[in-house]
Amino acid sequence: MTTYRGRFAPTPSGPLHLGSLMTAVASYLEARAQQGTWLVRVDDIDPPREVPGAADTILRQLAQHGLHWDEPVRYQSRRHEAYQAAVDTLLGRGQAFYCTLSRRALAELGGVHPGPSVAVATAHDSAVRLAVPDTPVAFTDRLQGPQSFALRDTEGAFVIRRRDGLYAYQLACAVDDADDGITDVLRGVDLIDSTPRQLHVLDCLARPRPRYGHLPVLVGTDGQKLSKSTGAAALGDDATANMALILRRLGLALPAELTGAPCPAQLAWALPHWTLNRLTGQQACPLPP
Repeated sequence: MTTYRGRFAPTPSGPLHLGSLMTAVASYLEARAQQGTWLVRVDDIDPPREVPGAADTILRQLAQHGLHWDEPVRYQSRRHEAYQAAVDTLLGRGQAFYCTLSRRALAELGGVHPGPSVAVATAHDSAVRLAVPDTPVAFTDRLQGPQSFALRDTEGAFVIRRRDGLYAYQLACAVDDADDGITDVLRGVDLIDSTPRQLHVLDCLARPRPRYGHLPVLVGTDGQKLSKSTGAAALGDDATANMALILRRLGLALPAELTGAPCPAQLAWALPHWTLNRLTGQQACPLPP
């Protein structure tokens, strides 16, 4: 039986907020419940989006909440050779191609599907796109059930290396998960549309697919997902209160005597009570008013 290997992979575009903490706690508890390994990866593949110091802040926040990882932190910014090797492999197999057209320009040619027919011969000032299959990419999500995505109709050939030379998230994430031996990915349901593209990258590289589970996202009183893009507040300094709130949102009602206990004590209580199935089919968890 393959040993469970899970991961939490934040983008350093700002500190953690309650929504990202909920994902971290769920993935941590599931890894511990499966007697597996929990890794942290910093997805710092897109420098223009990064906030200086955010990566260190995120790691400090995780530690403050008792979420300790099992192996050295992986940084995508140090993995360019691995990503370029994957791009070279896909180009060599004829699955990827150089392209100078934007997605809008591709659509104007007759939809989003046009692929290698618009390839150019040189890498100069070109992105690299990955052709998509004619058949849907399907998988069974641990929480959201059977999923099927027709990338040919909805996405078309997608970028795996940008014209500015930066590697695309879909490629980097897939390659890292494969190289780290990740068996299970737990992340927010807002990222479920990324999964078929990452699975397609893995299929083209003949790398194993992890299992996926897309967790409900935390939403505010206005019904909006808590995220950095919607201005979600950074985690407050009261880690014990943060953890108690998140455990309640995950369906784990702490005994009254533990609501003010340190995070390690709260997590120790939560572990034997944890079951991922409690979240099956859920797409949103509201914050208390």
